[in-house]
Order: sequence, then C-alpha cells, then structure tokens
Amino acid sequence: MFNNNFWIAASERAIKTFAQALLALIGTDMVGITSLDWPALLAASATATLLSVLSSVGSANFGKNPGPSIADETIEPKTTFIENVK
Repeated sequence: MFNNNFWIAASERAIKTFAQALLALIGTDMVGITSLDWPALLAASATATLLSVLSSVGSANFGKNPGPSIADETIEPKTTFIENVK
C-alpha cells in the first residue's frame, strides 16, 4: 500500500468510479442537461469515489501482489483443451 503502483491503480479505479457514478446519475434524470442539479450529482459521485479509495485501502495486500484489489493482479490465462491435446 505504500508504493506508487498501488496508488496509481487505486486512482485509476477511483476515477472510473467517479465517471460511472456521474454518468449513471445523469442518465437517470429525464430532464435537459442544463437543468441538472450539478452540485448534488458531483457530491454523490465524489462519495462513490471516496468509497472506491477506501475499499482499495481496505483490500490492500490480500493477494499475491501488493495492489488495491483482493484478487491477484496477474492472472495467468487458462489453456484450452485443444492446446492440451497437442
């Protein structure tokens, strides 16, 4: 958790969460873009971003790699049956 790679990955997740939350909230409002309650939309998106960062910190160092995800960051692809037959 105390390295740059952790915070780069956590920041990427947080930025994605912010954008997804904002787009979801905009998409649920059936009025024009100029009549949206931007402070409320940005506040809700910022809250989702904070939760994303907190979940990254809370799940640090659970996998083999010290990343912000509980799952291992490097997952090897499984071979197919056809490759095994060769």
